[in-house]
Amino acid sequence: MRYTSLIFVGLMACLGSYAQDSAKKVTYPAGYTSQIDVVYTQGRGWQQRMDLYLAPKEKGPAPIVINIHGGGWNHGTKESQTGFNSFFKAGFAVANIEYRLTPQAKAPAAVEDARCALIYIIKNAKELNVDVNKIVIMGGSAGGHLALMAGLLANDHRFDGNCPGIENIHVAAIIDKYGITDVNDWAYGPHITSKSATNWLGDKAKDEAFMRSVSPVSYVNKDNPPVFIVHGDADPVVPYEESVELHKQLEAAGVKTVFMTVPGGKHGGFPADQNSEVNKAIIKFLKELQLGK
Repeated sequence: MRYTSLIFVGLMACLGSYAQDSAKKVTYPAGYTSQIDVVYTQGRGWQQRMDLYLAPKEKGPAPIVINIHGGGWNHGTKESQTGFNSFFKAGFAVANIEYRLTPQAKAPAAVEDARCALIYIIKNAKELNVDVNKIVIMGGSAGGHLALMAGLLANDHRFDGNCPGIENIHVAAIIDKYGITDVNDWAYGPHITSKSATNWLGDKAKDEAFMRSVSPVSYVNKDNPPVFIVHGDADPVVPYEESVELHKQLEAAGVKTVFMTVPGGKHGGFPADQNSEVNKAIIKFLKELQLGK
């Protein structure tokens, strides 16, 4: 029995190694350098990592995109994210992050980690050759929610307990791809409801004040950074109406915002031609903000 168990353990280790080795790698231009699995925050018994793709130093401090994967806060990996070519071509560095998922830690752990990733980049900007005035934060689905939270919180430090000591936190732009903007609505609203929301909230699943505190729509004000929103109007996972409402509130507050609807679009996975148009619109938005080349 013990021999069989050892064979099984060895087989699983080999399979894990194969999956890691066969994962699609991020390709980046000549002159760029990479730093993989950099620990950006940690606690008792856990660490969270990011992969960095840094622009050539001889060209001076570069803008950077912090990318956050989706997965309902309960699954997904940074290794699933590889499509950064349009940003590299525009001169951006990229930080591709992981964060604590629901099985490991309930809300607001993922928000805390997204904030710590942002703060790590700011703290280490000189070493990383990053222009602190040109930080963009981007994500899809749950990653869109975390990108919005990290950027819209600005100098509200309520979720910064794991990474204190930085003031004047500011991002230059937020890219929100079909993200959750109202956690209470996603848990209990009239359009689409998700157990991912209540699972992530845990024992706070009926705490309306807490749900507001982890909902990006709660932080809309005139000082928000510019926000690009894209959402398919046939999304079966996250209500399209949430993006409509966020855009409406941003406009009312006088915040620069662009809302791109993908007709018939589902929850990401847009057809290649539509995805190409989305990427072009994002780069155009950033260039109008004088970010990237």
